[in-house]
Amino acid sequence: MGVKGKVLVAMSGGIDSTVTALMLHHEGYEVVGITMKTWDYATSGGGHKETGCCNLDSFNDARQAAVQHGFPHFILDIRDEFGDFVIDNFVEEYIAGRTPNPCVMCNTHIKWRALLKRANALGCDFIATGHYANIYKADNGRYVISKGLDELKDQSYVLWGLDQELLSRTIMPLGKYRKTEIRQMAVDYGYPELAKKSESYEICFVPDNDYRGFLKRRVDGLEEKVDGGWFVDKTGKKLGQHRGYPFYTVGQRKGLDIALGRPAYVTSINPENNTVVLGDEDDLAENNMFVAKINWGKYAGVTDGMQAMAKIRYKDKGALCTLYNSDNDLMVHFYENVKSIAPGQSAVFYDGDEVICGGIIQRGSLSI
Repeated sequence: MGVKGKVLVAMSGGIDSTVTALMLHHEGYEVVGITMKTWDYATSGGGHKETGCCNLDSFNDARQAAVQHGFPHFILDIRDEFGDFVIDNFVEEYIAGRTPNPCVMCNTHIKWRALLKRANALGCDFIATGHYANIYKADNGRYVISKGLDELKDQSYVLWGLDQELLSRTIMPLGKYRKTEIRQMAVDYGYPELAKKSESYEICFVPDNDYRGFLKRRVDGLEEKVDGGWFVDKTGKKLGQHRGYPFYTVGQRKGLDIALGRPAYVTSINPENNTVVLGDEDDLAENNMFVAKINWGKYAGVTDGMQAMAKIRYKDKGALCTLYNSDNDLMVHFYENVKSIAPGQSAVFYDGDEVICGGIIQRGSLSI
């Protein structure tokens, strides 16, 4: 047993997870590396990607690092667990006219649970990942996610779904470092090529970034079912036909294939009648939204009128809002209009750098 305990480290083969494992190994933890196979990358066209993680070459990179530093490494096949939930949810959300965030769903429901299950089986005290975020135990006894030091790399937004049990067992050592420091650590550990490795922000099961093509391949006859719907304006006036409502997202401007003589944006999607509403950029602005499936972080709940900073997408700078309870969900009022509130995306609420809670956007344009 290591001096600081036994830890199961999720190793993708990328720089961040590799440095995480080596850092903890040198700090005195007994490290066990594990790489999760979530998707059949070769058959999806992703088996020969040169960048990013989650491919066969990266699996070998992870194993090699473990062998060189003398700790065990396993490959865990969770394709069935991953496919049943993450991919089905991805497809169902687009069919429902929403824009899903599969990485959040995977973290929340698949990867962490799979890690914890195997950590318990292997007698590990902790699990660790290479995310740029911090976890600490607050005075109220709750475990809290806070932003990583490197603002450009902070990943607290995609971790809002981790519950208290998972947070209590998780270590994220990179939250206190900047990416430049991690690259230097990779060099110092003897992996200069890893330090130069580029990063991929693609969805792992959509390696060509063509989610529309993925939907067509996944749902038999989808194109025929949704083809011939109408673009309409906010009054309901028909503007022209589109290729099917699942192939558009709120806020989209490019790729609409319709000429109106002015820039047009998708402002809402109606799957019931296969219509996609177009408007001007100003039509995307709203000051209310409804958020469901809340996972509480810093607090076990909020009082009506509590202020917070809300992020409605990963690279969002955040907007000041007030929160109101609605059963187990939240109604949110922004002090200033925000643009492109997309149902299906995550909304994460912060008190300074600390995550109060997060949830799934259901809709905007509420009266509070």
